[in-house]
This record gives sequence, C-alpha cells and structure tokens, in this order.
Amino acid sequence: MNSTLRSRTRVVVTGLGAITPLGHSVDEFWTNLLAGKSGITYLTMIDPEGFPGHLCGEVKGWDPTKYMERKASRRMARFAQFMVASAGQAIADAGLDFDQEDRDRVGVIIGNGGGGYPDIEEGAYTLFNRGGMKIDPLYMAKTLGNMAAAQVSLTWGLRGYNGTIVTACAAGTQAIGEAAMLIRSGRAEVAITGGCEAAVTRLGLAGFCVMRAIAPNWNDDPERASRPFDALRAGFVPCEGAGALVLESEEHAKARGARIYAELAGFGCTCDAYHVVAPPDNGEGAARAMAEAVRDAGFSPDDVDYINAHATSTELGDAAETAAIKSLLGERAYQVPVSAPKSMIGHGLGASGGMETVATVKAVETGMVHPTINLENPDPACDLDYVTDGARKVDIRLALKNSFGFGGQNSCLAIARYEP
Repeated sequence: MNSTLRSRTRVVVTGLGAITPLGHSVDEFWTNLLAGKSGITYLTMIDPEGFPGHLCGEVKGWDPTKYMERKASRRMARFAQFMVASAGQAIADAGLDFDQEDRDRVGVIIGNGGGGYPDIEEGAYTLFNRGGMKIDPLYMAKTLGNMAAAQVSLTWGLRGYNGTIVTACAAGTQAIGEAAMLIRSGRAEVAITGGCEAAVTRLGLAGFCVMRAIAPNWNDDPERASRPFDALRAGFVPCEGAGALVLESEEHAKARGARIYAELAGFGCTCDAYHVVAPPDNGEGAARAMAEAVRDAGFSPDDVDYINAHATSTELGDAAETAAIKSLLGERAYQVPVSAPKSMIGHGLGASGGMETVATVKAVETGMVHPTINLENPDPACDLDYVTDGARKVDIRLALKNSFGFGGQNSCLAIARYEP
C-alpha cells in the first residue's frame, strides 16, 4: 500500500448483517453461497400471469416482529424492515453499545433503488378504485426512498450524517463507498451502511419484462434461470433483501477492542455517459471505476486476487463486465477468480451491493470464494475463471466488488485483508 495513503484514516468492517433469499442471517447466507445453493423459486408474492418471467429470489417466511416491535414494523415498508433487521444484526455482530458512543458521530448511509414500491402500487390501486382519502395515512412516510436510512437512525437514535444513495443497481455498493468516505473525512467514527430493496410488484415486473430484461421460465427449473456469463443467459431474475455493514475508523475499532473482518480500502465511482440502460461493449466506465477503487486503496491491478462480479445474467452486461476486467488486469485477468452471486440469489437492484459486499467481506475473511452456478455453455465473449467447480480456497489480499446500474452508474469497492 502507498505510504501516503497509509497515513490517512483507515476504514475497517466490524459488523455484518443479511436478510436474503438464501437465509435471514450472514451465516446461513454465506453457508448456502459456498454450497452453490439457489434461492430462486416461482413467484408467490404476486400473480405473474401475463408475463414471460414467473421467477424470483424471495425472502421466504419473513416475519419482521422477530427484529422489531410490531407497531414499529407496521410503520415501515418491506424494504425498510429488511434494512432495520440486517442493520440490527450488523450492530450486534460489531458489539456496538450506542450508550457508550457519541450518537452525533454515527452516520447512516443506505442504498436503495425504488423505495416502497409495493406500497406505491397499492396506493395507486386504492386511489383509482376507492378514492384518495382511502389510502394508508402512512403512505408517504413508508414509501419514500430515504425511509430505510431514516428508520435505522430512528431505531437506534443515531443523530449523525444521514444519507440515501439512489443510483439504481449500483446504490448499495455506492452507499458503502460513501460511508467509508464519510469516516475518512472525519465527520463520523462509525457508519451503518448497506443496501436494501423490496420492489417485487406487477408494475415492476411489467416494466422489466417489456424491456426484455427478465429471464423467462427455464424449462420448469427455476434454480437454473439465472445464468451469468452463460451463452444461454436470457435476462436477470429479480430478488429482494438487504445487506448491512458496520464501518469504523481503525482507531475507533481498536480502542474498543472490536473484531475486524477486513479493511474497506478503496472506492471507485464513474458514469458511462453512454446510454440510459446499456453499457458500452468495452465496459470502459466499469473499468475506470475498478481502476479508481484499486488506486484509492493504494494498490495496483497486479494486487487484485478476486472479483465479486455484478454479473446480472444479461447478454450485454456480462460481456461488458468481462471486457472491463480484461481492460483492468490485462493477461492476468485469466488468473484471477471471478464469481457471480446473482446466479444463486437473483438481482436485488439497490440491495445487490449490500448483500454481495457482505459475501465479498466473508471471502476476504475466510479465504473462500463461492461458486458461480449454471454456467454450463461457455460464451466465447465471457472466457475468464468464473469459479464453476464449487467453492474454492483463495489467498485474498485484495478483492473487488462491482455494481453497475441504469444510467451508466458504476461503483466498485476494494476490500483488503486487514493488516495492522
């Protein structure tokens, strides 16, 4: 690491939380990822009749009262419930006692793509069928995109910097990167961060289906529908959930004797400025975000040992990300393992960066890389080492986590093994 960067405030990860299609805890999520288990099933939350895709990575058996008071849960949309639950896990995992903290110095930055989409759809239905005065009195307080961050702060009385990042599918990763920047700036010692989404509605499904972005049913075998990098990939499978992290300055974490998972060493954020939904074929904007994250971390591309890919299972996106990785790493790209969590959980939109960064931190901590499932028909345009042979032991000093969103928004985190 560059000696100049060594002198700046270092940001470390001390807590993790996850509510996902593969489990309602980090341990369950991580165990199932390593086992190559799919959380994708037929939709039960909505009626998908009339749409080509009937699949989803749903959070099964969700009971918010296991994580919060019933009265509080009724004041939150599903996306905010997920975030409060995963944040609570991360706070407990970090061993934080806010009675011992300056709550004015604890920030909250959360990524989210759509806010309370199911509640918005329900409110519109009520408006047009029963009249506007029949909608939920808490409609506005539940549906706004900032309410996940607001509810985390309300739940724990956190009075510091509070922000919401709404950069589509890059939102969770960008929120985590900006939380690290917040701590480096000296405006917070601790930040609760991550990404959340609960946007599975008929309207949302329709919007993606008419774009031909949703994977069709896969021969009555839902678990095989999400196929990142595979030649037969035909679109993404939507999912929901949340992933949360506690970030701290190294000094603060060491002073309270916290266990440190990894270092949030670098962050890159760029825009393609190319097209509203399609990436450039060469992945130029994504490559710049990755290079910026590596540079910000004080490493070089030769130090990258693992990449946790965005990999949505779309024809253009997977090929462009592969091209971006080659641009960053050159010939060495063929020696660096890459894996795609969306092959097992689907695409969580703004939640993806939260859930997938949790997985990347676990990979750095444990030295284990989860597989990419369903890659059965190699695409000549996607020819890297995508870890298709089960979980793999990898000595990871530096990992990258990619997330790319509509509008050409690119975010990348550089997560390093913690070395005091």
